[in-house]
Amino acid sequence: MATTPFRLDGLVAVVTGGSQGIGGAVSAALAQAGATVAVTNLPAKREDVDAFVQGLEVDGGTARGYDLDVSVASSIAPVFDTIAADLGGLHILVNNAGVSSRMSALDVSEEHWDAVHAVNVKGVFFAAQAASRHMLNAGYGRIVNIASQLVVTSGPNRAVYVSAKGGVVALTKSLATEWATQGITVNAVGPGPTDTPMTRNPDSARNDSTFLQHSPIGRRLQPEEIAGAVVFLASREAGAVNGHHLLVDAGWSVS
Repeated sequence: MATTPFRLDGLVAVVTGGSQGIGGAVSAALAQAGATVAVTNLPAKREDVDAFVQGLEVDGGTARGYDLDVSVASSIAPVFDTIAADLGGLHILVNNAGVSSRMSALDVSEEHWDAVHAVNVKGVFFAAQAASRHMLNAGYGRIVNIASQLVVTSGPNRAVYVSAKGGVVALTKSLATEWATQGITVNAVGPGPTDTPMTRNPDSARNDSTFLQHSPIGRRLQPEEIAGAVVFLASREAGAVNGHHLLVDAGWSVS
């Protein structure tokens, strides 16, 4: 009898920055596919997380919220240990938490560089490290890192952001080869310009009319259009896909 592909029943997924934007869409899609979802975000966003989790449960999903600042590396493993104890394991990690940066390279300070890389690279590595300890014990795991189409196309005033997301892609490949024989896959998704709270600011709005002329579809992507790729890479069926940076950009990078 045929089975529905890409089901995640019986699996526990952690989504960092998982209550809004791409992270929110990913959390919802994972829950819809049957995973129990641990939605993490900054302590200051706890009310948003609780409301989001309640919405997932109303829709029939199973989810729980947790406080986590991935820029504080020492805090990650204890939170993941708690999640595994509360929910019965940790099988999927989506490293979605991230911060943007749009600034002339001449104006970048060391403090700004460190702040962006602390979330976008350091947080990704130490979250993967903490999650992998549980996955290695189980002999199974899926790690999906959210990178960016800009790693391929680049752009002006994005040196800090692109260097960080480029680090995520390189890290993805390295971890993929390290854990390939132990049941863990590590992949990345590279979204194109997407309509999220992080992009809804005056600078982005002013730039839309110009840079979206280069988009094959003439608009920003919706977060839900990214989430399907994550569900696939998180599924059992994607076991032979490893170390890949899957671009979800409506063809921007090849146009």
